[in-house]
Amino acid sequence: MFDRWLPVAASSYAQELDGLMVFISVVVGVWFIAAEALLIYSVLRFRRKPGVPAAYLPGRSLRAMMIVLIPCSIVFCLDIVIDLVAAPIWHDIKEELPPQGDRVRITGEQWAWRFTYPGADGEFDTPDDFFTVNELRVVVDRNILFELRAKDVVHSLWIPELRLKQDAVPGRVGRGWFRATREGRYEIPCAEICGFGHTIMKGHLTVESQEAHRAWRAPQLAALNESPVSWR
Repeated sequence: MFDRWLPVAASSYAQELDGLMVFISVVVGVWFIAAEALLIYSVLRFRRKPGVPAAYLPGRSLRAMMIVLIPCSIVFCLDIVIDLVAAPIWHDIKEELPPQGDRVRITGEQWAWRFTYPGADGEFDTPDDFFTVNELRVVVDRNILFELRAKDVVHSLWIPELRLKQDAVPGRVGRGWFRATREGRYEIPCAEICGFGHTIMKGHLTVESQEAHRAWRAPQLAALNESPVSWR
């Protein structure tokens, strides 16, 4: 049911995050309905009535305090349950990177995304690096290990279909990964207000086959080999 309201799930961990979001929404939603129902009941039950003076209830008795302490205890226990459900998911996604995968350096700057690819040596900051602006291309069903940086102010990399959102902070290198499971073209907006041109800071992710990716890389590397100028 919730799938109809969400962007298409296009990464290996999208379903896990969708399930976690649904679980948290249900838990919070039940308590929201309960709290609003109690509020409406209290407004109707204890509203002002002619000839009935208002009562002063300081809440010093244990019975009175239980009205607050019991719900707080239940909410605290549910928070622990949510943490227990979420912890292994976040561990797999954010704390442990796959040992192997294609590498890309992502740099946010006012107001564009720069994607730097290592050349044949597989290392960054060497003469065979090349980059694209606002166009990230990856191979379907392959791990992508990225370094996320910001050149000027805080930006936020957001690819809704991958369920990926991570801030790019000046002076820091953020690391992460994803594996796109559906071929297609997906938008990469900046999800952090970063200045006058924030609304036009938008790139695209193209997920393609190995053959299509090789065909795209070939002219990039050929142009690099023909030029004496570094593309870094």
